[in-house]
Amino acid sequence: MAVVLPHIEDANTTGYIPPAGDYETFENETDYEEKVKEWGLRVKKEYWYKERTHQRLVAIKGYQSSGASHTTLVIQFQDGNLSCIHPAYLKEMQSGNFGKEVKEPAPAMSTEETALKAPSEPAVTLSAKQAEPSEEPKKPAAKKAKQPKLALPDDKVQFTAKVKQLALSWNHFNEENDEVVILEDVVIGGEDPLEVGLAWCSHSKTLKKYELAAGDSLNFNGKIVKKTLPKGKDVEDESMLLDVSVPYKINNPSKIVKD
Repeated sequence: MAVVLPHIEDANTTGYIPPAGDYETFENETDYEEKVKEWGLRVKKEYWYKERTHQRLVAIKGYQSSGASHTTLVIQFQDGNLSCIHPAYLKEMQSGNFGKEVKEPAPAMSTEETALKAPSEPAVTLSAKQAEPSEEPKKPAAKKAKQPKLALPDDKVQFTAKVKQLALSWNHFNEENDEVVILEDVVIGGEDPLEVGLAWCSHSKTLKKYELAAGDSLNFNGKIVKKTLPKGKDVEDESMLLDVSVPYKINNPSKIVKD
């Protein structure tokens, strides 16, 4: 039976994976609630972190993002230690059946590999016909011209942009569509303005107060990251369908002015 209390950690029992460098924190409770729902978790102040011999209450202190869609949560134990974990894995830990399933022994993984793992995807089996090489060699597809990589700022900056459309995007953590705002003509201001093009952000409670519509011009502050927007699934309203690829996300837009 897992030991719940006391919450006194032992370095030989709990393996911490400290965040590498700085990590994003939450601006306020609304920002926290929106992010937690985005990761497919119920909004709470504390969550269970479970291992084979013990379980601990932890709090989500922030997150780190890398690549197009990879997010790692930064959690804090009651002794103050920080550690990283994949949001889907933390979600699994909230289940009462976590760790109780009977499974065949698997090769041992390090604590870091276990904590940061995402749920595995089902294997794909090819039929004999599919596995056979094609008789006629296929012509290589024409390579698309790569867009130059933008040097994105690390801190919050000032933006100008225009609303392209309101759309729905599939959230694979909670398995439902989220409301998003697609922005075009996005430009990072400053001494050397940087043209971004298309970007997106969550259609949060704060943004809904502005009653945004296609064509609205905006000035605001925010932080931009490389994160491609997934298309929505089973969208009945065609006006909410995403018809372009949007490679950048703007987090926590604030000081919004609608022209």
